[in-house]
Amino acid sequence: MSTRDNGFTPTPEGPPLPFPLPFPEPPEPQPQPNPLLIPPPLSFRSLRCGCYLMNYTPAASPLVSYDGSLRVECHADGRTASGDLYQRPVIWLPLGLGRPPRPILLGGPSPAAGIPVLSRSRYRYYLRVTQLAERFVVGNSFTLGFEMWRFTKATGGWSTGGTWANEGAFTARVSWQTAPPGYPSASDYLAGDVKNAAGVVVGRLTLGWVSAYLRKATVEIDRVAVSEPPLDNGAGVGWKAVGDSVGWDITVDESDANVAEPSGESWSDAEAHAAMLARRDASNLDAEWRYHVLCVRRLDSTERGIMYDAYGGDSNNVPREGCVISSHWVMPNTAEWGTVKGVRFGKAPAPYFRTAVHEAGHAMGLYHNTADHGYMNTTNVIAGNSLDPGSPAFPANIRWAYHPDDAKRLRHMPDIYVRPGGTPFGTSYGTTPISPTDLCFEFDGLTLTVTPLLDAVPFGAPVRVNVELTNTSAAPLPAPASLGLKGGAVKGLVADPSGTVRVFSPVVICVEDTPLVTLAPGESVRDSLTLLRGPNGPLFPLAGVHKVTVEVHWDRDGAEAEVSGQADVMVTPAVDDAHARAAAAVLSTPDALLMLAIGGDHLVDGVAVVQAAVQNPVLAPHFAFIEAKRLARRFGKRKANLKAATDLIDEHTVMSPAEVKRAAEMVSDDGADSAAGKNLAKKLKGRVKGLKAGDDVKAAVDAL
Repeated sequence: MSTRDNGFTPTPEGPPLPFPLPFPEPPEPQPQPNPLLIPPPLSFRSLRCGCYLMNYTPAASPLVSYDGSLRVECHADGRTASGDLYQRPVIWLPLGLGRPPRPILLGGPSPAAGIPVLSRSRYRYYLRVTQLAERFVVGNSFTLGFEMWRFTKATGGWSTGGTWANEGAFTARVSWQTAPPGYPSASDYLAGDVKNAAGVVVGRLTLGWVSAYLRKATVEIDRVAVSEPPLDNGAGVGWKAVGDSVGWDITVDESDANVAEPSGESWSDAEAHAAMLARRDASNLDAEWRYHVLCVRRLDSTERGIMYDAYGGDSNNVPREGCVISSHWVMPNTAEWGTVKGVRFGKAPAPYFRTAVHEAGHAMGLYHNTADHGYMNTTNVIAGNSLDPGSPAFPANIRWAYHPDDAKRLRHMPDIYVRPGGTPFGTSYGTTPISPTDLCFEFDGLTLTVTPLLDAVPFGAPVRVNVELTNTSAAPLPAPASLGLKGGAVKGLVADPSGTVRVFSPVVICVEDTPLVTLAPGESVRDSLTLLRGPNGPLFPLAGVHKVTVEVHWDRDGAEAEVSGQADVMVTPAVDDAHARAAAAVLSTPDALLMLAIGGDHLVDGVAVVQAAVQNPVLAPHFAFIEAKRLARRFGKRKANLKAATDLIDEHTVMSPAEVKRAAEMVSDDGADSAAGKNLAKKLKGRVKGLKAGDDVKAAVDAL
């Protein structure tokens, strides 16, 4: 990535968040030189807290201007401020035949609209404020100091991530002026020239107060008729209070209250995903920050809810703006669930609402945080901790607030990180624009082993790898309960033979499941990954040896633990033109990834290329189970067809241990006594004998 020749270089850690600035001590009274002279009255001003509409126009650049917001937070320890800038559009005005078009710089956002919402694709800078007016100012001006961190899009597009470069330290001597028409407060408007570290004027900055809030967003709640809307905790804490606690102006939109159930009370991932797309299509994320909560009775794949990640693959069909939660899950009738044990989830406002806020937090870029019982811990962990001596019974032990670190992130992380549809979920706090106090450490005592299912796969086929996390220490250690791409803890990267590195991350995150288990010495957690695409496109785009790195991240008392492992996989060249064409179709279709993770008939392009791959003799063994899995799941009015799925599976079908377990579940769902079920059970029992699989896989097959 190129930077200006100013001595600054990009940093993978991203811009640190601004730190709180302490209140200065009041000035000591000074003796007057002549007590008979009465000094003129002093003028005291204070910088109003809230959101300012900001404009920065570089000097000598008539067609470049940036608009955005500056957030000024007031708190007991001082003030913290940060800002974001988006480049203003330029249009070309035609002047007639034979005359070149004339460039016109468009106008900025209206101050009457309040907190500005600008196009994600025009995001350019994060401002880390290092100096500003504290409790009061004597006079009419003060020095605003800040660093400008430029965001540069990744190769795959702005939404697949990017890098940050510090373009230097700047100052602006801003003074209060009368605001132009349209601002809600005529007296809270400032302007001044911007100077670089050498003292040279490089531009002009204006700031006009527009809101007491720092950010604004809408939470849309859609639900089936019999599911309750998660509006509050039953004790006065609702979405407005949640937003107010972090300076967000949150509006609740109780939208559709009669979402149709496609095939009964329980929804498959694919059905939930299709419903999310229908809701998302109605909103413009460049004009509004809108997060969706879809409430249904039950979910096939998890108990309480799932969040769909943004840009786990580069398909535009994968939003990071909402979640699906289950209203009819019944909490276990055991002691840790306290006063709501045995109660249906939607009938228990406290944990039900808490789950919705938790998942909205994920959509805002936050990860699990077990440092307290706040919103970003998980329901089952909080419930389990209610059994500790002196703890109130669940749900009275819930803390109705964000952990202070998470609250700071929501106030001061860059827009592009927290807004829906922004940078990818699943990346480490340590490599994204967040505070340097966020910790990430290598977890000693746990070893991650990555083993390819096949040492070589044909060009265009998905690569399956087995992962095993083992406690190699002499003491019990906590570890993620799931290592699959749906668990949210696993991400990684693939380096191709040319040295190009591409990342992969979760597509669907099953949330609110048990995040951690305790591994005894020598004990392991096992799973399998099926890799095909990532945010930057195909992970295996050419023949040759590819190095796969898998990383496991999880929360450890508020800090982030990490363990990684590597393996090499050979991708063999296309054997003929038909193979090459089928492989090219798969690799160029983003929805092929979603077919692996979600399935569903609504992914028309993904279904088409997978079916074409199944017809190719080279790729068929590698894609047969992916198509079989789709056919074995119902989708809307189409019923599950286990017989058609079974017909696709034979001794040549490539299946990871996780896929063998899923096939066993398909038999159980259809009924082991059915002809198709008996046929598939027989195939699986023959296959599992020679498969290096965990006890859970063998138990699932043996139970058939």
